[in-house]
Amino acid sequence: MVELVVVRGDITEQGVDAVVNAANSSLLGGGGVDGAIHRKGGPEILAACRALRASHYGRGLGTGQAVATTAGRLPARWVIHTVGPVWSGEEDRSELLVSCYRESLRVADELGARTVAFPAISTGIFRWPMEDGARLAVETVRAAETGVREVRFVLFSDEAYQAFCAQGV
Repeated sequence: MVELVVVRGDITEQGVDAVVNAANSSLLGGGGVDGAIHRKGGPEILAACRALRASHYGRGLGTGQAVATTAGRLPARWVIHTVGPVWSGEEDRSELLVSCYRESLRVADELGARTVAFPAISTGIFRWPMEDGARLAVETVRAAETGVREVRFVLFSDEAYQAFCAQGV
């Protein structure tokens, strides 16, 4: 069974096996969590992402998919990049958000990772409502069959922290 932990803090400072990056589809960095991971992790992460783009991911990483690279200078071993969906009031994209968590855990299992830190995927510039994003994240991780022993939800804002705590974590 996976132990769930909620932390208010900076995901780039987590000493875990794998940090999940709420990446953009280009895999070449961006804003929010993605930008912070690339800045603090250093050029090794960008080089690994460019290599992925030159091989299997020429068109970028699809929404709901996940792929791993080195963690560069982060205190983690790996970064698992996943592309969350942009929230829509007209179309239910929940399954894509759920897929981000499932696929990230699948990649973590392939790596042999036992501790994984997640941000609140899609709840920033992709505008996913925080309470719903927290609910989907926690439900998905709780239901996952995985070898990961600890999932740490690392939340930067008090709003995110409260939303995840409200899920009984």
